[in-house]
Amino acid sequence: MEADNVSPERVTVVLVDDHTIVRQGVRAFLETQGDIAVIAEAASGEEAVRVCAEHAPDVVLMDLLMPGMDGVEATRGVKQASPRTQVIILTSYHEDEHILPAVRAGALSYLLKDVGADALVDAVRKAARGEVVLHPRVAAQVMKALHADAGRTGPGPLADLSERETEVLRLLAEGITNAAIAERLVISEKTVKSHVSNILGKLHLADRTQAAVYAWREGVVGRDSSSAPPPRR
Repeated sequence: MEADNVSPERVTVVLVDDHTIVRQGVRAFLETQGDIAVIAEAASGEEAVRVCAEHAPDVVLMDLLMPGMDGVEATRGVKQASPRTQVIILTSYHEDEHILPAVRAGALSYLLKDVGADALVDAVRKAARGEVVLHPRVAAQVMKALHADAGRTGPGPLADLSERETEVLRLLAEGITNAAIAERLVISEKTVKSHVSNILGKLHLADRTQAAVYAWREGVVGRDSSSAPPPRR
């Protein structure tokens, strides 16, 4: 659903969540605010990127875990398609493995779905002005990561990867598909996609090819693996 003829003084918002009831609830409240206009909704990351490329909203409220393109990858795509758009992550997850990749992908703010209605509206208004809002639990983890980055002299970005993400990176570099990785690690393909998106965000890489090259260059492939590096040409 999309809105037309929106006053230029109003903050334009796109809602992204694969659950219709969540979008309906958030829309119903935001539409009671005279200075906020929900101009479109998206049920997937791919749709979010398309909608934002078309409408360039002021703010996007972005879920993290969705089928297909997840919220981290969608955030990266939205910022590429519409750099002026500010992304607020609105999710139930507050673990490091979700927070840091989202922030590094370009998200301005990070809120949990237990946020109060008034606080959500305040975050939308602040995002439109470029002001950051972080849930207290999230803020503590972001600050911890920033301090760790500032004090790190040795390991580099690979140190940010969890043990499972390192496993996925190693298999990805061996040319294994997401489906095969899922079977190998006994996890769902959706989870593999989420891990790949997190890896790209943490390593500041654009795609799987860059990740594979990075893994070979940094010696990730071969650690606890019998794989040999690709032949020289």
